[in-house]
Amino acid sequence: MPKPHTFPTLYNEALQISITKLKEWDYLSPEQIKSGTLTWSRNGNETGSISIKVNTHSEQPYIELDYKYRDELRNYKVSLVSMPSNLGKGLIWYFLCPQTKKRCRKLYSIGGYFLHREAFNGCMYETQTQSKKYRQLDKTLGAYFKTDDLYSQLYQKHFKKTYAGKPTKKYLRIMEQIHKAESIPYQEIEREMLS
Repeated sequence: MPKPHTFPTLYNEALQISITKLKEWDYLSPEQIKSGTLTWSRNGNETGSISIKVNTHSEQPYIELDYKYRDELRNYKVSLVSMPSNLGKGLIWYFLCPQTKKRCRKLYSIGGYFLHREAFNGCMYETQTQSKKYRQLDKTLGAYFKTDDLYSQLYQKHFKKTYAGKPTKKYLRIMEQIHKAESIPYQEIEREMLS
């Protein structure tokens, strides 16, 4: 008897709160209290929104989440912890998951609470659900189909190509992927697409 199909919850599709985005939106400046609304959308349709308040002025910094999940009001705090940057410039912020007590840079909402990914059972990243054939195709031709995204990353407003006169690791990685994509012969792309 064959194994029944399982459709795991994907982290990629869950609502997420990211330290990187909070910093980008100026929520993590020192000694401040800032409130706002986070909104998620997919294909132009809103998929969720919550009110947040980030307090870095407190002795115990936190982010307060206020939202409704299936007609139930939810309001709770997630502690924030920081460490000095190894570059000697500012602080590196982390969430402290209320359930696992682990530091993390992203919180996922699966089942109505924003928690560290290890708080959820049976969840996967999209790449973990892809077939062997698809992963092989992505390995050989993936860079070719991602070139538009790679070029847009290169020309983002605050993208740093160099640091202290040397190319950054991210810049070198993107350039390597672009070079790999541009060196794929068109015949190979055609052959792989038809097989």
